[in-house]
Amino acid sequence: MRELECFLVLAEELHFGRTGERLYVSQSRVSQLLRSLESRIGARLVERTSRRVALTPLGSRFLAQLRPAYGLLGEAVDEARAAARCVAGRLRLGFLGSANHRMTAALGLFHARHPRVETDIVEITMADPFGPLRRDEVDAAVVLLPVEEPDLVVGPCFNEQPWMLAVSPHHPFAGRGSLDAEDLADCPLIAAAPPAPGYWRDHQAPPRTPRGRTVARGPAVATLQEGLANAAAGRGGMLLCRPTAEAHARADIAYVPVEGLPRSELALVTVRGTDTALLHAFTRTVADEAQPLTAAPSAKPPASRRETSTYSRITGVE
Repeated sequence: MRELECFLVLAEELHFGRTGERLYVSQSRVSQLLRSLESRIGARLVERTSRRVALTPLGSRFLAQLRPAYGLLGEAVDEARAAARCVAGRLRLGFLGSANHRMTAALGLFHARHPRVETDIVEITMADPFGPLRRDEVDAAVVLLPVEEPDLVVGPCFNEQPWMLAVSPHHPFAGRGSLDAEDLADCPLIAAAPPAPGYWRDHQAPPRTPRGRTVARGPAVATLQEGLANAAAGRGGMLLCRPTAEAHARADIAYVPVEGLPRSELALVTVRGTDTALLHAFTRTVADEAQPLTAAPSAKPPASRRETSTYSRITGVE
């Protein structure tokens, strides 16, 4: 490819020095590439004297056939790369609890980058956080960690959040400025119902305090709204991350901060082996949006002085 490109430029310039300048190589390198090409063909393509450079009759015929074919190679590579970069189709995104501002910001950024993608947003129930992924009802889901499922892949994580306890305004905890994790032993915790895995349910409604005190289990619920309704009715407390609590403020529920528990964390989850260009693009967008707001922007590499040639586009070598 490099020899062919050299011949095409030389056929235009008919000057070894100017050809070298256009290709950013030395004049001797131009001569070397031409000799190599002529050796492959088995005949002279260029006549060179001290006064002029001209194509041989064979060189002229070769140029007439090579120029359109070489151009088609470049077009084929450009079209393939454009198709690879063009993300289009439909993305089905599941979310648990509430679509907080970081998730909606990631969606906004994704649509700005890939306007040809249509997005369906589907709520996932607490009782079945991973089922929609496995049943191919969604392509990706934003769910609470931990995720210890061998058939699922955990992608970028959103920022950690503190826990809030949702209780009835008449509950003794309702007037407290904050709670310690040990206080949970005095309040039954509303938890997700099966088929949600036990370890996942226990993370949101721990059966014991950090010091080992038993925490009573309240009603098992399928959805966030069921849990909030039970909390409002005084049947127990429900642990929610702060963004979800803020998104579900209501007069019949009091939210009290809880200290001493590992923080809540959301992550993007996909099914192992279902990687696509569309999911790749969305994962990159979530990773960009989930980065700390104080992260310094990465420096862009300096632009090359040289216009990309067909050889460069095909081989990736300047």
